[in-house]
Amino acid sequence: MNVELVTAPDAAPALFEPDVPLGTPSILRPARAGDVSQIHALIHEHREEGRLLPRQLTELTVHAPRFVVAVQGDRVVACAELAPLSRAVAEVRSLVVHGDVRHEGLGRELVHALRRRARLDGFDTLCAFTHGPGFFVRLSFSIVPHHWVREKIMVDCQSCPLFRACGQHAVVLTLQPQRRQA
Repeated sequence: MNVELVTAPDAAPALFEPDVPLGTPSILRPARAGDVSQIHALIHEHREEGRLLPRQLTELTVHAPRFVVAVQGDRVVACAELAPLSRAVAEVRSLVVHGDVRHEGLGRELVHALRRRARLDGFDTLCAFTHGPGFFVRLSFSIVPHHWVREKIMVDCQSCPLFRACGQHAVVLTLQPQRRQA
């Protein structure tokens, strides 16, 4: 089966076009306010794996429009946020795929959707900080020294208790400009 892709009424149609068919019936769409508690639970559940930073429910409520989710029925099974770090750089943040549906392409589709959104929003660079850089490298990101993403260090890292000892890899993708549709 294919993933069904839904766009917001004001979103560009190309934002959620699939790159490849997926094996599980899923809908990939912008997050809604009603998804926040499930996004929070998904992040919290997978935080115990030691690969995610904690997120507060109030923060997620404010940032819900920045998320893309994959849903099956009424269940959010995957999520990812496009977080602006500057006018030029955006970050893939809180990328989580529930264990029941891993390895079915949902993470890849979420990153593709965020990449398209970042291009449309005029960002030059998309980055992520990850314990699993191989996933992003397969999506054409490059591993770089942390200091190459100064925006992330200034916005988040300096106040983190794990600063300079987090074990994450910085990955970046240079975005090709995409013309906005009229």
